[in-house]
Order: sequence, then structure tokens, then C-alpha cells
Amino acid sequence: MEQVTVIIPNYNGIKFLEACLSSLSKQNYTDFKTVVIDNASEDGSQEYIRENYPDVEIVQMDKNYGFTGAVNEGIKRTKTPYLILLNNDTEVEPDFVEELYKAIEKSDDIFSVSSKMINYHNREDIDDAGDLYTVVGWQAQRGTGLDVEDYDKDCEVFTACAGAAIYRRDAFDIIGFFDDMHFAYLEDIDIGYRARIFGYKNMYCSKAVVYHIGSATSGTGYSDFKVKLSSRNNIYLIVKNMPVLQQGINFFPILAGHIVKYRHFKKIGFDKAYLEGIKEGILTSYKCKKVEYDKNNLLNYVNIELQLIKNTFIYVREHMLLKEKKNF
Repeated sequence: MEQVTVIIPNYNGIKFLEACLSSLSKQNYTDFKTVVIDNASEDGSQEYIRENYPDVEIVQMDKNYGFTGAVNEGIKRTKTPYLILLNNDTEVEPDFVEELYKAIEKSDDIFSVSSKMINYHNREDIDDAGDLYTVVGWQAQRGTGLDVEDYDKDCEVFTACAGAAIYRRDAFDIIGFFDDMHFAYLEDIDIGYRARIFGYKNMYCSKAVVYHIGSATSGTGYSDFKVKLSSRNNIYLIVKNMPVLQQGINFFPILAGHIVKYRHFKKIGFDKAYLEGIKEGILTSYKCKKVEYDKNNLLNYVNIELQLIKNTFIYVREHMLLKEKKNF
């Protein structure tokens, strides 16, 4: 019986599919299947997969449901104990699936395991080694732009990056699926945060290596679309996962974080999109499905708060290291 399903969301990503699917076909571990959830691509992606990778299952969506809609459909359609979510703009090493599988098998308390994502074009730099969320309400990719050899140690992370990570299937029955209100951006931090509230861990596996191009669907760099959705979704994340008391404790750090972010986006011309996202988040957050507070999870909330503070220092340290590296 297959133990793992690899779920690949795709939207007009035909130019990336060969590298991604070919690398999956060369895995040392073969007890897995691959499913591509296609968000109504119009570039011939579906035909290309059928012709060149007949063993890959294709699920055709009737429109673009975003990252969350695609992966949720994949999760609902699969029955394997573990699921790997993989972006289409990736190329994986031959032991990628095996290493993630071994890592999540170590404990029933592990919800997700993030891989070592390396910059596709500059393979000496980390792209993502697990995600951070901070007490000022900022999210960040751990290690981005820093040296690959500095991230060779497995460890616990705040959340896994859903661009290349393995998840425990039965945990979704407890904590719920990815939030479709997000569409894209911060959905992986949201679900990893939620898992932590329920007592699960999120880990980083340094031996599961994937090369990531980045922003293949929505484009590289900033855009009004990215800035608006990210700022909106950050409001959702706070409203859904932080109890009122924790929101109160973190109010001033989060407010300061938003002010700094606004000034940054104003400087580069995205202040309008940022404010529109904040406004939409506040006005529509009542639709969010909040995590119901349970006093039995109090210790988990305390641990999360401590981690948010620790992550802030990690973010500052890595930001300084990256600045130093660029100036060297």
C-alpha cells in the first residue's frame, strides 16, 4: 500500500513541469503516487502531463481556486497516511521523498516536516528552511539568502513551508484543512500555527533537498496582488489563531510591525495595496473560522507566545547576517 501522495498544484506552469516531474520519477523511494491538481490551465499543461507522464494523476479544476483550493482538493481525494505538497517550480533530489517520509515517521506528534529549499539559480543560498512568525506579526522564510551549509541541522520550526513539505493526513481531520479564504500566501503559516495550538510539532529536515525557482505563478518580487493578499491574510491569521487575551498582549508589537511595514511599502510604492489588504482583512475577518479556545491547550498557547518572541530575534539576526553578506 502506498504511504505517500505527492500533490502538485499547477496553474499555467507547463514550462516548469518537466524538471519537477522528471525529478520525482527518479526517486529512490517508490512507494508513492503523484497527483497534479490543475487550476484550469490554458497553456497545455494537462495535455503535456498526459503525454509525457501517464502515471501521474491529473485532477482538472473548473477555474483557478488558488493554492489553497488546489491542495485541499488533493488532500480530500487521497487516502495515504502522508501527503507531500510540492510547488511546480521545483526540482528535487533523488532521496527527497524518502527523507521526508523518514522524518515524519519519527513521531506521531509531528504534523509537518519542511524540506531544505535551495535557490534554484544560486545553489549556495537557502531559499527556505522552514517558516517563522514573529511577535510583531511578520512572517519570514528561515535562512533565505544565507549559506546552505549553515542549515544542515534538523530542528523544530514554527511552521513548514508548503512549497515542499510532508504532512500527516489524519491531523487534518482534527485541525481542519488549509483555509480557502487565504487563496494564496500565509496559508502554510496559518495551518502550522493551528497545528501547534492542538499540540503538534513542525520540523525541518536538512536531508530532503529541493531546488526552488520561486513565485512561478504570481511572478517574482512585489506586486499589488501579493502585497494585498499577504496583508489581508495576516489579519486573518491573527484573528483566527490568537485568543483575545493573546491579541491584547501582542497588540502594541503588532501595531508597531504594521507601521514599519506600511512605511516600507510606501517607500516602494505599494502602500495603497497594503492598506487595502488590511482593510479587507478587518472587514471580512468575521467570516473566518476561528480556533475555539480550549483551556487544555493553554500550555500550547504559552509555548507559541514564547516562540513568537524567539522568532523575532531569529528574524533580526538573519536579516543582519544577510545584510552583512550582501555588503561583503
